[in-house]
Amino acid sequence: MDGMSLRAGDVVEIRSEAEILATLDERGELEGLPFMPEMLKFCGRRLTVRKVAHKLCDTIHKTGLRRMEGAVHLLDARCDGGFHGGCQTACSLYWKEAWIKRVGPGDPPPDTVPDSRLLPLLEANTRKAPGEDGCPRYACQATELLRAAPRPLPMSDLTQFVADVRTRNAGLGRTLRAVAIGLYDRFQHAARKRLPRALLINKGRPWGHMTGTVRGRTPVRTLDLRPGELVRIRSRQEILDTVNEDLANRGMNFDAELARYCGRTARVRARVERCLDERTGRMLEMKTPCIVLEDVVCAGLHSLNCPREFYPFWREIWLERVADGD
Repeated sequence: MDGMSLRAGDVVEIRSEAEILATLDERGELEGLPFMPEMLKFCGRRLTVRKVAHKLCDTIHKTGLRRMEGAVHLLDARCDGGFHGGCQTACSLYWKEAWIKRVGPGDPPPDTVPDSRLLPLLEANTRKAPGEDGCPRYACQATELLRAAPRPLPMSDLTQFVADVRTRNAGLGRTLRAVAIGLYDRFQHAARKRLPRALLINKGRPWGHMTGTVRGRTPVRTLDLRPGELVRIRSRQEILDTVNEDLANRGMNFDAELARYCGRTARVRARVERCLDERTGRMLEMKTPCIVLEDVVCAGLHSLNCPREFYPFWREIWLERVADGD
């Protein structure tokens, strides 16, 4: 993180294919992080740093935060899944500092000559050995993140919050709020383990204190939403009336990060029918497609300012179609 001292808003240039190839090992990786074929189209382009990726939340084993070294997320640089079975998760790509360089307004345009050696190397490493069921398994930045970020980052390491503010990932007020939520959730987790139910605050629930009302099979609604349509996210209580005690609707969770958007309008970005399982690399085909919305991302407020900015998945029953101008 200290190498280039990048901050959100800085402009960088993606290095040439030959320069990037020189940084990669035989697996097409740098420090355990794959450079993926979907990233090649960005070579030579100038992009803005969206967030400094100095930490990330472990979505594979749910162990908390991990420390990432020398990486950033760039604005409008997400994976399109083209070399990974058409995965539609649209993850924000990780860019190692060795793959980018800082540029100024007067710097000359880059050399964009392709290197014929790079794509075959990257393509060869997009697959893992098939599983016992014979289905293909993929390898990508999301499936390999714990190798790229092996060190846990405990909440007690306060330097992460200094870095959040210094890199402009988050302002001071937002950072203090994220810390407060983190402390509260950890207290509630400890209380659930040690105190009798009668002594728990809000039944030991994390920040937001949400409870699903469905007992039994959760309901389904099909709107057949398409990209570009305008929708309104239903109220928190309306959504809680569609999820069970685990805040899930047929396996898809509604949490405090999503609840922050209740009542807002947004346009449909995509209809998601397939995504990679980060744990196994297997392609998951959704029985009921879900929706991702433009500019509606996980802000990391409930995960200590994690900068990954996932696109949350929304069940159609959590949305309502609205007309432009409403």
